[in-house]
Amino acid sequence: MPPEIVRIHPVSPQPDLVDYVVKAIEQGKMVGLPTDTFYGLAVDPVNLNAVDSIYELKRRARNKPLSLMIDDVAQAYELSRELDSRFDRLAEKFWPGPLTLIVKAGTRLPLRVTANTGNVALRVPAAEIPRAIVRRFGRPVTATSANLQHAAECTDAISLEAQLGHVLPMIVDGGPCGTDVPTTIVDLTRDDGWHVIREGAIPLHDIALALQG
Repeated sequence: MPPEIVRIHPVSPQPDLVDYVVKAIEQGKMVGLPTDTFYGLAVDPVNLNAVDSIYELKRRARNKPLSLMIDDVAQAYELSRELDSRFDRLAEKFWPGPLTLIVKAGTRLPLRVTANTGNVALRVPAAEIPRAIVRRFGRPVTATSANLQHAAECTDAISLEAQLGHVLPMIVDGGPCGTDVPTTIVDLTRDDGWHVIREGAIPLHDIALALQG
């Protein structure tokens, strides 16, 4: 059965359509969503069956935590613990934007979402559709890229439907993402400082400059 395609305006998301997508996520469905980098797989992170479905679909290692999309810095503080000036500097400089920060998870998140690491990866995307959905949902949604293992990431709804249309019940078509570069991932949980796990849209040099400021 083909997925339901929900077309939402990328700059001014229609509230009724946002509500419609949020209801699907509340029902435990996996939804393909556009972000500022690639299309992602959104589920409710506290619905453990929905979380398991992502791990199974992507054949993702169970020791790799899922990244979460949030709406603002305040939400990061609700979901995390022991945040410090390094987090504040990077969040102020690069959020919203293609930066994922790995921080220590708070007690509100299930251990399965953190892959039993006690850490969580957070990002505030510079895209209106996912932020509107998170805002209406009232808590984060997962943000892992919408592609099968070893397959290319999807930058539009057409490529996403071609790759995962046989398993996704709903795809939000917000047009092309406009980039083929992933987020930069910075680990802030280390006692010896910070570490760039993946250099993506934000260069390592820019991260270092922000943390020196």
